[in-house]
Amino acid sequence: MLKSLCVAAVLALGASPALAAAVVVSSKLSSESAMIGQMIRLLLKAHGIESVDRTKIGATPVVRKALLSGEIDLYVEYTGNAGFFFNRTSDPAWKDLERGYALGAQLDYAANRIVWLTPARASNAWALAVRRDLAEANGLRTLSDFGRWVTAGGRVVLACSAEFANAGTLRSLERTYGFTLRPEQMIVLAGGETSATIGAAAARTNGVNTAMVYGTDGGIVAANLKILEDDRHEQPVYAPVPVIREPVLNAHREIAAIVKPLMESLGTDALQRLNARVQIDGESEQSVAEDYLRAKGLLR
Repeated sequence: MLKSLCVAAVLALGASPALAAAVVVSSKLSSESAMIGQMIRLLLKAHGIESVDRTKIGATPVVRKALLSGEIDLYVEYTGNAGFFFNRTSDPAWKDLERGYALGAQLDYAANRIVWLTPARASNAWALAVRRDLAEANGLRTLSDFGRWVTAGGRVVLACSAEFANAGTLRSLERTYGFTLRPEQMIVLAGGETSATIGAAAARTNGVNTAMVYGTDGGIVAANLKILEDDRHEQPVYAPVPVIREPVLNAHREIAAIVKPLMESLGTDALQRLNARVQIDGESEQSVAEDYLRAKGLLR
C-alpha cells in the first residue's frame, strides 16, 4: 500500500519546468529530524538538485506553518501528528503504520497539496524501556509481559515526565495492559526529558529500573535498556516521513525515488544507533548523515 501511494502521488504530478528554484530543506529542532533532513539534503546535492539548508528552525507548529506558507519546501514529519493537524486524534488508523500513513497522506494532499513520500519503518512514539538485565531475568519483551509482571508483584520504579504521568498516556497503558503503578513506584522528573529518564534508569537512581522513552531515542542503546513492544498497539505510530510541497515535487519529480531507499533503510535499531552518535557521542547531524549514506552505498 505504501509503495502504491508513493508511486501514485508521483505519477499525478505535472512536467518539470526548465528551471527550478533551490529546494529549501528544513527540520524540527530534534536531532533525529535534523539528521534525516541532512541525509535528504546530501542526496539531493548528489543528484544535482540545488538545495538550501534551513534545518532546526523550530518546533512542530513553526515548521508546519513554514511549509504551508511556502517558506520551506520539505521536512520530516511524523505520521501520528496528522491526527492533531486535522483534529482526528481518536481515529484508530494512527495506531497502524500503513493505515496512518495512507490517511495522513490523503488528508494533507486534499487540504494543502502536501505530498507524503516514503515513511521509515520505525515509530518515535512514547514507550517504556526497562533495564536489559531486568528484562532478561523476568522474560520481559512486551508490555503485556510487563503488565503481568507488575501485577504479580514485580518491583518496578518508573522515571517519567509529569505530562506522561498525568496527561493520560500512562493511565491508558495501564488500562490496556492491566497494571497499576502506585505513586511510590514513580519518579516524576522536572522537565521530564527522556535523556533524564534514561539516565535515571541506567544509574538506578532511587531504584529506577524503567524509563519513559521515545522509540528511537539514542540513549536507549548506551544505557543498555530494552524497549517493551506495544503488542496491543495502544500508542499511535509516529513514523518519520518526508513531506514536500507539490509544486516542488512537480519541479523535481525524481525526489520521491531519491528519498525512497533512504527511508526504507531507517528502522528502529538504525535510528537508535544513529541518534546515539549525535545525542551521546556529540557528533554533528551532518557528519553522521554523510557517514550513514556512504555506508549504505547511497552516497559516493
